[in-house]
Amino acid sequence: MSFRRKLMGVFVFTVIFSVAAVAWIVSIVARKAFDQADDERTAALVAQFRREFHRRGQEVVRSIEAIAASESAMRIALAINRGAEDGGTYLNDAKNVADSQRLDFLEFVDDQGTIISSAQWPAKFGYKDPLVPLPFGTRDAFLKQEEFPDGIALGVFAVRQTNVGDKPLYVVGGRLLDKDFLGGIDLPAGMRAMLYQNRGKAFSPQNLIDPSGSSRPPDKLADLIQQIQQQGKETASIILWTSDARDDETIHAIPLLGVDHQLLAILLVGNSRRAYVALGQHIRSAAMLAMGAGIFVAVVFSSWMAARVTRPVEQLAEAAQEVAAGNWSVQAPVTSSDELGQLAQSFNQMTHDLLEQRERLVQTERVAAWRELARRLAHELKNPLFPLQLTVENLLKARQQSPELFEEIFRESSHTLLGEIANLKTIVGRFSDFSKMPQPQWQKLDLNEVICNVLRLFQAQLSSRQPTPIESNLELADNVRPIAADPDLLHRALSNLVLNAMDAMPDGGTLTLRTAQNGNHVKVEVSDTGKGLTPEECERLFTPYYTSKEHGTGLGLAIVQSVINDHGGKISVRSEPGCGATFLIELPSNMEKLG
Repeated sequence: MSFRRKLMGVFVFTVIFSVAAVAWIVSIVARKAFDQADDERTAALVAQFRREFHRRGQEVVRSIEAIAASESAMRIALAINRGAEDGGTYLNDAKNVADSQRLDFLEFVDDQGTIISSAQWPAKFGYKDPLVPLPFGTRDAFLKQEEFPDGIALGVFAVRQTNVGDKPLYVVGGRLLDKDFLGGIDLPAGMRAMLYQNRGKAFSPQNLIDPSGSSRPPDKLADLIQQIQQQGKETASIILWTSDARDDETIHAIPLLGVDHQLLAILLVGNSRRAYVALGQHIRSAAMLAMGAGIFVAVVFSSWMAARVTRPVEQLAEAAQEVAAGNWSVQAPVTSSDELGQLAQSFNQMTHDLLEQRERLVQTERVAAWRELARRLAHELKNPLFPLQLTVENLLKARQQSPELFEEIFRESSHTLLGEIANLKTIVGRFSDFSKMPQPQWQKLDLNEVICNVLRLFQAQLSSRQPTPIESNLELADNVRPIAADPDLLHRALSNLVLNAMDAMPDGGTLTLRTAQNGNHVKVEVSDTGKGLTPEECERLFTPYYTSKEHGTGLGLAIVQSVINDHGGKISVRSEPGCGATFLIELPSNMEKLG
């Protein structure tokens, strides 16, 4: 990936991460603010419920006090103190009095707790009322469940007594806590109040009073109701009514207790989460819009920055590639005075220094090469010149001292002179051959066949080698494809490698020639089991005029490398002391050379 794309990616990632982080933080803050506002609205609604409960309770208390002081209550109290037997006389009094005071519940109870008259259920005449005698001293209104002929109702109750004589008359009355009561509460938009009457442990939808008339399934409140029943503490939960998040509702559940701290009802305050969901959608939409705009700006800005920053870097990279390709005179343009400009100046100074060093190095190598050539020529020519000198001196001495033996000495000396001159010609010819290596004449050939011809040429020498013959081993792959090459040059290169392997095994051994197809290249290996080479010798082995032999010119392997290079191939050596050596050649197919 280019630096420009990386820079663009960094900018885009930064924008996405920043916008996402801001949106996440805003969402958290909005949720906290919404929850706080929800709690505040719920607290205000609960406070309003308590005020309405207290107001209605005061009305009930005033009504019960008025009834306790009324003539009807006095009359019933006098009858109780006189010991009147016929209580049925007052059976319908409670109903008449309750209607006059607009009470939903009213009972007259004697000092023994026996109901004398009941407005809500006249058939309760003679039954016991558990509230009488009073087990508590409160004079305030309280919450109580009351039985009806068709069920149980919840109401706000108060108890007062009429004292006439020794036996007081108790007046117990109240008003329903129903839809009308809940409907009288001023509800803010998005809120609703419900009342669940706790008539048993099992959840029953019939016990839920919902003035809003919502069609949502009440069964989803079962878990919340059961949690209040078990813990008895105020709690809240988010109810997912439908798959649409806008229908979600936060329900606050507040337990309502009776005088004996028994759970009688649960006030449910619902807060719609529609506004919060809409706010979240607005936040996400704004975040997506900001992200899109940010990405667009990031792309434009990063493109501008990349063009400003990466263009000098790209120019430096191109200049470096030119240097790597061998063009050391290339110069990078200096377009600024900042760090990039200083880098370009340093690069230009480096290439200038490299050119100077290369020229000095070339001159030094040229001088070293001529010195090495002169040393090698002096070494090679000195060996045959010494016997030439001795032979001429012997001829001169023989002519002066033994004229009669001169003819015989002349013939021997002439033979020696001709042999050494031939040796000189051979040495000069080797150097001449290396100096004018011909270019390959491309032909289609079978490399396996060339190797077989080379081995056939040396087979006699290998088998007659003294003191121990050298064994030959051919491992030629059948799938080797023809290549384009110069058969004569390859024959010469492989012959030099075979001769080099034979020289490495003076006491006999095994010569192995191996071929293999490697994609579009052919591999050739020439291995021997000789004494091997040191790492230092392997590094210098292909250097011209370098040799580890006593009477070598150091040109054999240099000629091999030159032939392989002219064919576009590579040659290397793998060896360890005492483990022999393997020369590896890799040649391309070069079939395009034939066209």
